[in-house]
Amino acid sequence: MDFIVSTEIQSRIKTILQKLNLPHLDHKRIIGFISYGSKSKAYARIWSLPTIWQKALQVKAHYCVEVIWEKFNKLNHSDQTKVLIHELMHIPKTFSGALLPHKGRGRIRINKHAVDKIYNKYFR
Repeated sequence: MDFIVSTEIQSRIKTILQKLNLPHLDHKRIIGFISYGSKSKAYARIWSLPTIWQKALQVKAHYCVEVIWEKFNKLNHSDQTKVLIHELMHIPKTFSGALLPHKGRGRIRINKHAVDKIYNKYFR
């Protein structure tokens, strides 16, 4: 499996964050990747840098959004944007290096309904 840093994915993430006014998510510390050759059924994945690694490497939290090219590339532009929004929803407001689960406690849930709601804000 190959990973390539993607300035296009990073640019799309930056645009999403700016349009949705999400200043707590630092686009400079979210790195976009394209992967080839994955057997995953997912369109994309998000990777975090846990606190222990942040301390060991003496760096702040970072996240990697990996789009699985064979699947992601078949989607139209709006569905690709929804996939990116979905992955960004896994980042907590604290930008701590943690990841939010799909079935979060309380009000935060990451599902099609929640993604569609945010996507609609994106186009307002």
